[in-house]
Amino acid sequence: MANRIVVLDGAMGTMIQRYSLQEEDYRGERFADWEHPVKGNNELLSLTRPDIITEIHRAYFEAGADIAETNTFGANRISQADYHMEPLSEEMNFASVACARAAADACMSKEPGRICWVAGAIGPTNKTASLSPDVNDPGYRAITFDELVDAYLEQARALWKAGADVMLVETIFDTLNAKAALYAIQQLRDEAGEAIPIMVSGTITDASGRTLSGQTVEAFMVSVLHADLLSIGLNCALGAKDMAPYIHELALKSPVMVTAYPNAGLPNAFGAYDQSPEAMADLVSEFMKNRWINLIGGCCGSTPDHIAAIARVAKGEQPRPLPQPTI
Repeated sequence: MANRIVVLDGAMGTMIQRYSLQEEDYRGERFADWEHPVKGNNELLSLTRPDIITEIHRAYFEAGADIAETNTFGANRISQADYHMEPLSEEMNFASVACARAAADACMSKEPGRICWVAGAIGPTNKTASLSPDVNDPGYRAITFDELVDAYLEQARALWKAGADVMLVETIFDTLNAKAALYAIQQLRDEAGEAIPIMVSGTITDASGRTLSGQTVEAFMVSVLHADLLSIGLNCALGAKDMAPYIHELALKSPVMVTAYPNAGLPNAFGAYDQSPEAMADLVSEFMKNRWINLIGGCCGSTPDHIAAIARVAKGEQPRPLPQPTI
């Protein structure tokens, strides 16, 4: 990331939708008699349809991605409670790393000298530690910090043991949730006695330039830098055009590497993303030409075609230089 712009993969959900999977596809044989609906539980597919997940990773590597994110955005016991599958969290993470690792190894065997990495994706969960879900009770919280730490530690431990190269705490809308994840990873570092690289990516939810929990980009950055990060950046919520000023701000102020993986534009009236690969690549080229970033990728709506177009642009550009500390 110091020597060239590294390319991250694109959206997992967008690609899964292309398979038009039904309830029985998610269940497979193992969960055929599960008492609750499971359609939409994309992380479960790492157990029931690993062929699909591995195929998606392979498509992104073949498009030019250097890093694949594991299919683990919601593979934590808090999010899995929606499907009554909390005990499967650890197994989902192991299986998801195996899928990404298989695709990475296959790609490297085809192209000797190439290096493909696996990022253990850690999503924000579906609960927030800073805000009340009840407008009539502002002091109420649906989750505690300790509960978040326990869930994140279980997930991070499984990802690391399974062979992830880096932890990616992403789509952060509540910095308190992120701090729980970072605290859990620090516990894992102590437990494993190893240096575990950490990438952090927040999300700006609207034109106010703030996270859902109310922080500006700079405030968010300062709140998480204690964790000895490899990088900090933004993803999701915004397309590249709307994300640009916030990436620029990070580029000016961050003491660590800067990352960006925006959506393929904004969703249309039907929730689909219409931005073409060429249009998205043209927009993110601004990030690269201005040397704002060290890593580029795609979030919601992006596909291997988007990543291929972005990777072509990235080849000709230089990464953001790491600022030299001043005394």
